[in-house]
Amino acid sequence: MNEHAPPEPEAEPVTGHVTPVMEQFIEIKAANPDSLLFFRMGDFYEMFFEDAEVASRALGITLTKRGKHYGRDIPMCGVPLHTADDYLQRLIALGHRVAVCEQVEDPAEARKRGAKSVVRRDVVRLVTPGTITEDNLLDARRSNFLSALARAKGGEGGGDRFALAWIDMSTGAFRLAEFDAAALAASIARVEPRELLVPDSLLDEADFRLRFREIGAATGAAIVPVPRAFFDGATAGDRLASFFGVASLDAFGGFTRLETTAAAAVVAYVDKTQLGRRPPLDPPQREASGAAMAIDAATRANLELVRTLGGERRGSLLATIDRTVTGAGARLLAERLASPLTDPEAIRRRLDAVELFLRDSSLREEVAGRLARAPDMARALSRLALGRGGPRDLAAVGAGLAAAVGVFGRLVEVEMPGDEVAAAMAALGTAPHDLGGRLAEALADDLPLLKRDGGFVRAGFRADLDETRALRDESRQVIASLQATYAGLAEVKGLKIRHNNVLGYYVEVGPQHAPAMLSAPLNATFIHRQTMAGAVRFSTVELGALEGKIASAGERATAIELAVFDDLTAAVIAAGAGIKRAAEALAALDVASGLAALADARRWTRPKVDDSGAFRITAGRHPVVEEMLAEDGQSFVANDADLGAAPGAAAASTTGEGGRIWLVTGPNMAGKSTFLRQNALIAVLAQMGAFVPAAAAHIGVVDRLFSRVGAADDLARGRSTFMVEMIETAAILNQAGPRALVILDEIGRGTATFDGLSIAWATVEHLHAVNRSRALFATHYHELTALSERLERVVNATVKVKEWKGDVVFLHEIVPGAADRSYGIQVAKLAGLPAAVVERAKAVLTELEKSGGHAPASLIDDLPLFTAARRRAAAPAPDAPPPPVLALLDGLRPDDMSPREALEALYRLKAERARDEG
Repeated sequence: MNEHAPPEPEAEPVTGHVTPVMEQFIEIKAANPDSLLFFRMGDFYEMFFEDAEVASRALGITLTKRGKHYGRDIPMCGVPLHTADDYLQRLIALGHRVAVCEQVEDPAEARKRGAKSVVRRDVVRLVTPGTITEDNLLDARRSNFLSALARAKGGEGGGDRFALAWIDMSTGAFRLAEFDAAALAASIARVEPRELLVPDSLLDEADFRLRFREIGAATGAAIVPVPRAFFDGATAGDRLASFFGVASLDAFGGFTRLETTAAAAVVAYVDKTQLGRRPPLDPPQREASGAAMAIDAATRANLELVRTLGGERRGSLLATIDRTVTGAGARLLAERLASPLTDPEAIRRRLDAVELFLRDSSLREEVAGRLARAPDMARALSRLALGRGGPRDLAAVGAGLAAAVGVFGRLVEVEMPGDEVAAAMAALGTAPHDLGGRLAEALADDLPLLKRDGGFVRAGFRADLDETRALRDESRQVIASLQATYAGLAEVKGLKIRHNNVLGYYVEVGPQHAPAMLSAPLNATFIHRQTMAGAVRFSTVELGALEGKIASAGERATAIELAVFDDLTAAVIAAGAGIKRAAEALAALDVASGLAALADARRWTRPKVDDSGAFRITAGRHPVVEEMLAEDGQSFVANDADLGAAPGAAAASTTGEGGRIWLVTGPNMAGKSTFLRQNALIAVLAQMGAFVPAAAAHIGVVDRLFSRVGAADDLARGRSTFMVEMIETAAILNQAGPRALVILDEIGRGTATFDGLSIAWATVEHLHAVNRSRALFATHYHELTALSERLERVVNATVKVKEWKGDVVFLHEIVPGAADRSYGIQVAKLAGLPAAVVERAKAVLTELEKSGGHAPASLIDDLPLFTAARRRAAAPAPDAPPPPVLALLDGLRPDDMSPREALEALYRLKAERARDEG
């Protein structure tokens, strides 16, 4: 039998009327039309009609049927109650919403209303991608944001304004930001919500419908249209104040009307989906405009900040730098990577914390060891507040508070810890440590998942619970003891205490002992109940009372444990603010110590970040590529970059002096794209507060980062690769300013040569004269290098290569100057093109170079397409004799040479090498 198919029920009658169960299902489904309805039926959650068809396809489970409805088979599928969470996780991951409908009364109560009465059911929770809190449904190392977007239409001459509110119900984080239309996609991409609420009227507009489709595809967010009433600005302030139980929002700081509207919409959705249960959300915090580096969705994808272009975490920058040991630390690290700061002072505080742990390796290791034992307190607290928590969540809070005590005790020994570490110490020092001790005292070592299972209160914590458990668990011993007592009293060795469903517990003796027990004084204790052919049965007052106690002991033990759970939960919720602060402090320390461990292991250095227009990187390296090469035992070739204002020029932010534009030429596969990306990644790392893979780095704050690297089409929207390239380039040229960092790779390659060259040429001129950004521009259009002669901030750089026997050897070194060739044919040969194709390409290239780029008639008349199949592959050219320096090298026997002979041989080799190059 298929485990996932519920037992086949009796067929319902083929009639035109609705059965009571189906009537109940249809009524509840009508109230939740946009959700799959998990309808509780005994030990299964069942789905019917279209819900069953959708769920069976999504989950790969059996689609069956349950009777008929108006003459038609009713599709049905189901999942077992004990594995429902696993299926919920899969449905949520696919973007579905699920309404969980439970039986809200005991079937026995339903039967009292009549034999055919249906058990009352109701939706107890709406499960959506942005509102889940269960550990097994969440990624421990990723935030789970629910967001709402409000719009204010611009008047004459003014553009639309937007506000984004986002919360993480699993931790309580609540933030707000307002921005203009140009920053819409970048702002949402930075938050990367699992679920984005938008007014349904906004999706009625074709332009926004298309934009949100793009945003959903880029971020993975489920776009959810909600009624306009959620975004009612007139009542937003009152609704938000009511949610937090305050008379006014003034205590939370000043919010714009648009921000308040977005915040009210998101809490209204929480109320709707949680059916009145409210998570412990923090008061909303407003993020100032420009506080974070703006990075649009295309740039995030190109740079592979949190996942690769293939959608995997491994190979991304986040995976490379993540040395955290807690889920909360990993989430904070990802958040900082997504939102690099633009305030040099705030960046300095973060760098100071990293440097503290880098200098003191013993401190770093001790703190990391204690952090590794700290569970996710914030998420446990949220589950407890929502009524979804269990004993393990209480234990997680207790263990987290114990870890906070240990970390605090170690940090107090540190002199001059720096602002960020000092702030963390303050939060840890004021955490509710007494509560942690109480939880440790109350909770057993081996805990069940669910509180209803009992057994989670430690023995000795409650005397009445210990007594009740003893009665429940030691009933045999109690009965045996009482039997011995009665046997002694009656002087009957064969006296037994037995049990049946009619009499309950009773005393049984042989018939020969009955007269004595029916007579005084024993008849005062033993009450006659039944005479059998071979036995006489008695009861006692004590036995009757004991039977009642034994029967209810299990229920009473569970009730006492649940009362203990409720008391502890109430204490945890009351101390929620202090617990959250401690959790945030532990996460910040985890990030700092993890980044210090990374810097120590990879020889990363502290960057200098200020308000200047500088961008000077010495011996910079690509963090991801370097790590992958190290796994294979290879080293990365470091390179310098200087994109700052010309020497002697003031900061770009104060005088308008623009940054340099490096035109980088060289063959494919030589490392141009890697060089471009590594400098962008170094800027991101520096401003998130991390050390960087370079010998030295001086970066004037980058306010916007743009990347146009790689090629991809968008066939679903009718966009070719070249169109996508031009759209991204247009966004850069329309938005980049003097503080921006721009990296552009191969602009104009998707069209005719002269068209592409013209576009690339004009783009460089615009970047130089209008945007005045710091930029890296990789190109195969060598004609562009002439711009350095008339544009003062354009600098030529090239990737160094060597030719050997007709092949190209990549040295991956960026040097001043310009390449005169692209070595495309050599790269094609390395890729494995047939020899005939390679030789023909060389011949065509020679002819084109002779004719100045125009195809001569003789070349066209040749029609090699039709003759190549008949032409035998040209024999490879004979190998050139090896240079003398290699012959000398082959003749050396290092193991037989003295140090002096080795030194002399080295001089001979260098001399021969010099003659070869001469």
